[in-house]
Amino acid sequence: MPDLADGEMFEMKGSGAKPYQLKNVGGVYSCSCPAWRNQSTPIERRTCKHIRKLRGDAEEEARIGGALPQKPVKAAADGDETASPAVLLAESWDNTLDLSGWWMSEKLDGVRAYWDGKQFLSRQGNLYHAPDWFVAGLPTVPLDGELWIARKAFQRTTGIVRRQDKTELWKEVKYLIFDAPAAGGPFEDRVKYLQDGMPGWKATFATLHDHQLCRGVDHLREELRRVEGLGGEGLMLRQPGSKYEAGRSSTLLKVKSFLDDEAVVIGHEPGKGKHSGRLGALTARLASGKVFSVGTGLTDRERQNPPPVGSLITFRYQELSDAGIPRFPSYIGLRTDGATLSPPSAGAVAPAKPQTSPPTVITTGGPAKRYFELTEDGATKFWEVWQEGLEVTTRWGKIGAAGQQKTKTFATTEKAQAEAAKLIAEKTGKGYVEK
Repeated sequence: MPDLADGEMFEMKGSGAKPYQLKNVGGVYSCSCPAWRNQSTPIERRTCKHIRKLRGDAEEEARIGGALPQKPVKAAADGDETASPAVLLAESWDNTLDLSGWWMSEKLDGVRAYWDGKQFLSRQGNLYHAPDWFVAGLPTVPLDGELWIARKAFQRTTGIVRRQDKTELWKEVKYLIFDAPAAGGPFEDRVKYLQDGMPGWKATFATLHDHQLCRGVDHLREELRRVEGLGGEGLMLRQPGSKYEAGRSSTLLKVKSFLDDEAVVIGHEPGKGKHSGRLGALTARLASGKVFSVGTGLTDRERQNPPPVGSLITFRYQELSDAGIPRFPSYIGLRTDGATLSPPSAGAVAPAKPQTSPPTVITTGGPAKRYFELTEDGATKFWEVWQEGLEVTTRWGKIGAAGQQKTKTFATTEKAQAEAAKLIAEKTGKGYVEK
């Protein structure tokens, strides 16, 4: 049988009355059969007898054996090549520190990528499946940079680099290098190392990110206006003579007129007027526990297929109100690199907020149960979930039977709530309907 092209679907007769649907979406093969759906492994590493029959055992073994799970890789012992990279992270400028003489560059709205000498990793240790021709010429030493297409193209960039089929779409992407973590010495020496080495690498899709000396606050604000006027995010300032260190550091500062943050989607608000029948706004929750709505910055396509409940989004805003709510929030994109929301601060309480429809999320006030059913191949199954304090309980099985039950305990009620919302999104994505 022929293989599936990207986006193609194939029907194969199985044991049930209806044929199973096999799909290839971005190099991830799926099948509607129970054997594929009920596996606990990440979707990109799942296979079944129907996919093997279509593609052949050798091709499937090569695909599954060569793909790494798209989930965060925890920091490991020294010498473990799969540990999350120890990258330098920026603090925010306090608007008072004199940045004269600091190295200034544009803040890129791409995807942070650490080259460990043989592969690209996200901050959380996720693997980016770049084609061999894209990484050809890169050195065997660590590099820190950004996978980037253009300003205002963050969503397009993430959509390409998170794929696993090593598509030709990577030709749109550039790897902009701004540091050499293992080179040692002050920042200026590391930049010189990159400048000297770059011509010999002959890496077609890599280039050095430009830096210039900041001449003072007027120069800083002039450059900030220029970059933001072109659609850029802002600026990054690097302290002269500074070393590369892991974690947040005051030697690297980000400067923006607008701030950005991350939040968990906890509900969808229906649209009105021209957005009638599709998403009007996302209901989201900050790490502090504050709940707010994001209704601007969403494309028509995103309103038709909004980020699911439980997902992590990035948004831009002007400032926080006295109540801690972002003012003028604007949606930037869906986080796809395995990042998670930082734990909420102790004692944070979400304010009451009127909504046109309640968020699709389990409340923390008590064990409010949500009940779902799925009919497939003549069999009807149920799935139920409820949250009480720090615990999330699920119960599932065939309708008419007692079923099985499992309870998990989390560190905070917010994490329990997020887990319940994520489970609901997963089940509804598989076809379960709430009753």
